[in-house]
Amino acid sequence: MTILLSDAGKRFNRDWIFRHLTYAFEAGNSYAITGPNGSGKSTLLQAISASMQVSEGNIQYSIDNNQVEIEEVYRHVSICAPYLELVEEMTLAEFLSFHQNFKSFLSGITIEKIISILNLENAADKQIRYYSSGMKQRVKLAQCIFSDTSIVLLDEPCTNLDTTGIELYHNLVQEYCSKRTVIVSSNDEVEYDFCDSTLNILDFKK
Repeated sequence: MTILLSDAGKRFNRDWIFRHLTYAFEAGNSYAITGPNGSGKSTLLQAISASMQVSEGNIQYSIDNNQVEIEEVYRHVSICAPYLELVEEMTLAEFLSFHQNFKSFLSGITIEKIISILNLENAADKQIRYYSSGMKQRVKLAQCIFSDTSIVLLDEPCTNLDTTGIELYHNLVQEYCSKRTVIVSSNDEVEYDFCDSTLNILDFKK
């Protein structure tokens, strides 16, 4: 999917988070949105996901030059973000099965395969609320990356991950996201060093 922002801006009350942003996120490429904490990276990512409307300008979505209506964009988007919660009363197996009711997994991906890739076989039948913060982050990455969507949005994707978890993150992106539009929101280069292009949100603050 290609995402085109034309003179887009978002404000809360009188404060502009970003403004006069014209940019094209091309299908199959990877992008980093950078900037310090509190600069509006997550707000821009939510606008791109169509879960938040811009205050001015517009955002257009297309697949193979065919426009996608904004009401249908959610079908093509998966997101991993610190502010999105898991259903912690479920086990991992139950959660992944529940998630499939909303977004199917990539071809050839099963619940059993996901659990194996995450190296969480011994915790598959344990409620997620008993997981460590790093284990929970692996689950968030899995439900995002393994969803069959053309856009993958990753907001601070290595939050709470140790060295092994960061290596897993990079392996997942490399193996399962190479032909998808990937946008990473981060101020930590280890999370976006694979990206083709970088957009600094501070360039669009006024």
